[in-house]
Amino acid sequence: MSWPAAPDPALVRQLVLANRILYARGVVDGFGHVSVRHNSAPGVFLLSRSRAPALVVESDIGCYDLQGEPLGEVQGNPYLERFIHSEIYRVRPDVVAVVHSHSPSVIPFGITGQRLRPVFHMSGFLGSGSAHFEIRDSAGESDLLIRSPELGKALASAMGNCACVLMRGNGSTVAGSSLEQAVYRAVYTEVNARLQAEAMKLGTVTYLTETEGALAAASNDAQIGRAWALWEHELGLSAPP
Repeated sequence: MSWPAAPDPALVRQLVLANRILYARGVVDGFGHVSVRHNSAPGVFLLSRSRAPALVVESDIGCYDLQGEPLGEVQGNPYLERFIHSEIYRVRPDVVAVVHSHSPSVIPFGITGQRLRPVFHMSGFLGSGSAHFEIRDSAGESDLLIRSPELGKALASAMGNCACVLMRGNGSTVAGSSLEQAVYRAVYTEVNARLQAEAMKLGTVTYLTETEGALAAASNDAQIGRAWALWEHELGLSAPP
C-alpha cells in the first residue's frame, strides 16, 4: 500500500483523550486498548504502543495496516492483540473505532454464555443482544489472547454486525462509527452489564425490543457530545461554558 499522509493531529489528541476517558470511567485499567481509523486512509488505523491507557501520550500513537503491522517505527512494543482491531476494520467498513476492554461487570456474561441485552435506553445500541466469541473453537486451549490475524478474523466473524462481542475470559470488544461513539458504547456496555446482572436477581427482565433499541440508539447518538464534554471536563482538560 502507498504510505499514508500523517494523521490529523486533532484525531491523535482525541485518541489520547479516549484512552484517558476509558480509564477514568473504569472500562480499562492497566490493560485494554482503543483505536481509530486514519482520517484519510481507510486501510490504516491509529493505535498506541503497548502502554497502560491512562499513560498514553501523543507520541505513543502509531499507524497500522490491516494486517496489524506497524507502518514505520513504533516506540516500544505494539499491543499483542492489535489484530482485534485490524480484522474488524477489514470486514466492517462501517466501523471507525474499536475498544477492547476487560471491564469487570461484563466478564461474568462472557464466561456463562449469557448475552448482554439492553435494559435501558442508554444501551439501545446492544440491539437484540451481544455476540459471543469462544476462542477454543479456533485455537484450542490458549492464553485467550488474539495474537494473530487468524484469531482476529475468527473474532470479527463472531461479531458479525453487532456493536459488541463478548470474549470468554477476555472481556469484550465494541465498535462504533466514530471514536466518540465507540467510547460511549464501551462505557455503557459496562453500565448495562451491571444493571442487567442486578435486574436478573430480582425476577423476569423486560428488555428493550430491537425497535426500541434502534430508536433509543439513534436518539443517544445525537447527544454523545454531551457525555464526551463531561468526561473531558472531569479529566480537567476543558472548562465548563
